[in-house]
Amino acid sequence: QVQLVESGGGLVQAGDSLRLSCAASGRTFSTYAMGWFRQAPGKEREFVAAISRSGGITYYTDSVKGRFTISRVNAKNTVYLQMNSLKPEDTAVYYCAAAGLTATRLRDEYGYWGQGTQVTVSS
Repeated sequence: QVQLVESGGGLVQAGDSLRLSCAASGRTFSTYAMGWFRQAPGKEREFVAAISRSGGITYYTDSVKGRFTISRVNAKNTVYLQMNSLKPEDTAVYYCAAAGLTATRLRDEYGYWGQGTQVTVSS
């Protein structure tokens, strides 16, 4: 069991940067692989990035490679998504999620979700 709260979303211009944070409850945060997903209006929730329990392995969807970086600080029970060179197509509600022992791109493998934080990128 883990509870997740995202923060850091907002309105920015294309080319700007934004860092999302996801604060997790409990002392067992390090036992969960973590991920970020996003959902734009009228679209399915899509995978963005994932990170292993130790932070040593990361996965990204192709559209954000080279621009986004997922990281975690287990001592702070926090996972981050650093987003650089933002594009209008990055506009979505971004969700933090906790999986099991292995980093995964599969939405159905995540059992816990935050409430989401809105990211809007203007052109």
